[in-house]
Amino acid sequence: MPEYGYFLSCEEFGPAELVEQARMAEQAGFQALWISDHYHPWNDAQGQSPFVWSVIGALSQAVSLPVETAVTCPTVRMHPAVVAQAAATSAVMTRGRFRLGVGSGEALNEHILGDAWPPATVRLEMLEEAVQVMRRLFTGEEVTHYGKHYTVENARLYTVPDEPVPIDVSGFGPKATSLAARVGDGYITMMPDASMVEQYRKGGGGSKPVSGGMKVCYGTDRDAAVRTVHELWPNQFLPGEMGQILPTPSHFEQLEPLVTEQMVADGTVCGDDVDQHVAALTEFADAGFDRIYVNQIGPDQQGFFDFYRTKVLPRLP
Repeated sequence: MPEYGYFLSCEEFGPAELVEQARMAEQAGFQALWISDHYHPWNDAQGQSPFVWSVIGALSQAVSLPVETAVTCPTVRMHPAVVAQAAATSAVMTRGRFRLGVGSGEALNEHILGDAWPPATVRLEMLEEAVQVMRRLFTGEEVTHYGKHYTVENARLYTVPDEPVPIDVSGFGPKATSLAARVGDGYITMMPDASMVEQYRKGGGGSKPVSGGMKVCYGTDRDAAVRTVHELWPNQFLPGEMGQILPTPSHFEQLEPLVTEQMVADGTVCGDDVDQHVAALTEFADAGFDRIYVNQIGPDQQGFFDFYRTKVLPRLP
């Protein structure tokens, strides 16, 4: 049966709020935590973007739930050798309950140092090499690596967990899913698409965990919940590759008029209909997901956790 976790949004909340939400998630009966890794929010209305590794340190002391980044890009803004050190320390602090979720990233977060933003095929190539580098470093042995994209000389992680940090790879299309099946310890995707799960498992993923996530907006006034999503997260309704190539929050804001409240109402679980919340999560379970994470959009976090604790989680398979 699937496990159900809570998805902490670093784009929408500051560090103290995220830690408090993690406490509420544990008390409500969620079994794990995801946390996003961003340099910028998607738009100014979201308004936050704390350094995820500092927040994970706080989470390790505040809760006993497993934690995973969803997802870190270990290729441009941060060198994989640095990400490996951050992940290894996080695993030690959580006493082995940390997984590193990785993906090929977005220009929104990764171009900030002036580096060129590569095309998708190159980004996947860089991600595969980064995973190789990090896996070697997790052994605690000295690593020297001269690759196509990365150089590492005489690097050794002295603080490492007893077991290497598992690396789950994010994929939203066939090529990235194929990479996840080939090099990942698990697979992350954001749509309850059984065909992608099947591709992952048949492509080499086998019985390794498949994780997915979704956003909802709980509230007793459904129309108000729709407006909240429309204000804070219209970016999730933009089509194609825009999410990967637009460089700043203001560019996403320029496209917000393309997203209507009706699109939000049709594409997001809003309100307090228990059946709708349960059906959306069950869709992931029916598609073969092992771990399913849900994020509450907007300020009514306590109401959301009370609702899920008493009405939604008890009904999930």
